[in-house]
Amino acid sequence: MELLDKLNILADAAKYDAACTSSGLDRSGRPGTIGNTTMAGCCHSFSADGRCISLLKVLMTNVCVYDCQYCVNRKSNDVPRAAFTPRELCELTMGFYRRNYIEGLFLSSAVIQNPDHTTELMIRTLQLLRREYRFGGYIHAKAIPGADPILTRRLGLLADRLSVNIELPSSPSLALLAPDKKREAILAPMRQIRDGIDASKQELATCRHAPRFAPAGQSTQMIVGATPESDRHILALTQALYDRYQLKRVFYSAYMPVSSSPLLPVPENFQPPLLREHRLYQADWLLRYYHFRAEEILDEEQPDLDPRMDPKCCWALRHLEFFPVEVNKADYEALLRVPGLGVRSAKRILTARRVGPLNFEGLKRLGVVLKRAQYFLTCSGRMMQGLRVSEDGLLRHLISLEAPALAGPAPEQLSLFDSPGG
Repeated sequence: MELLDKLNILADAAKYDAACTSSGLDRSGRPGTIGNTTMAGCCHSFSADGRCISLLKVLMTNVCVYDCQYCVNRKSNDVPRAAFTPRELCELTMGFYRRNYIEGLFLSSAVIQNPDHTTELMIRTLQLLRREYRFGGYIHAKAIPGADPILTRRLGLLADRLSVNIELPSSPSLALLAPDKKREAILAPMRQIRDGIDASKQELATCRHAPRFAPAGQSTQMIVGATPESDRHILALTQALYDRYQLKRVFYSAYMPVSSSPLLPVPENFQPPLLREHRLYQADWLLRYYHFRAEEILDEEQPDLDPRMDPKCCWALRHLEFFPVEVNKADYEALLRVPGLGVRSAKRILTARRVGPLNFEGLKRLGVVLKRAQYFLTCSGRMMQGLRVSEDGLLRHLISLEAPALAGPAPEQLSLFDSPGG
């Protein structure tokens, strides 16, 4: 099979993996090497289905011994199969890099023969890239659950970021749709990567030339909409993953109908839950940047995110006793909870009010967008002049602010490169 034909097959097979983002790593070019990484992240483009792609994103192979019902590469699916040799993938990566098409490599794989054999193929590829081709650019590699921990460590010493896909939000769903995979087998390499990163930091503190293990951290992905778990369940799992495994990101992938299995939503009646995915990303921002906890965003009475509004507005409407917030006295945490105020806006307010009290005109000059925030703020004890809105009217207004976006093109995966907004 020609190399370009392999690329077409294995790049297409990798498009459902959303756990691909900017590097979060700053490493300058070194004499004798090609490429570098920057904190600004890798260049990015968009695939045909609208998903954000930062890197040359391919599978080592789509030949798989597993039969996961939700996966296009499952062994029972009749699709064209291909596999790169380590040398072929290195030549492809370096050719694209020299043409300035990419800034790095995202390498995943189906499980060919067994997890150890698959991981060894990936290690050989990265060893060639780093040592023979002297490639110093960003590499994100997928750790394969079930592989020997020694192999996972070797992979982490060659890659900048590792990820382990948790796949589905609950053990019963995993047992039903992916009986070959066990939850503990997925969580074990997550723990190993976490501990390896911590140990590497300690070694670097005493010796700056110590080898770096996955210096850009680890991430994971879960599929949304293939199984019946609520948004509350998904966010609680997300919170636990951040707390226990120190993940950089949890990615959500709206289930795309790639199977006619009776265990999955019926393709002809099923719409991929892209809006739900979008709302989960917004809730994820609240967990990571706005100091919310999962149990604050959703509860037993409201187990799913409201598709009509962003989660921050929903939280505010359920907690009107928290508002209005006084701009000239509120602390950083309180400002972060105001709909429409982002991290940058909150910090600008704290800085500006040291000079003198702020009013609504002053907020506008600071670049604060008030179309949502005006209903939840006071300046020196006063609401914005002429503003009179009932609780029901506020709900209708906040929904109307999102109506143009919801009426437009279908939602896409939330951008992975924008600064956190309100």
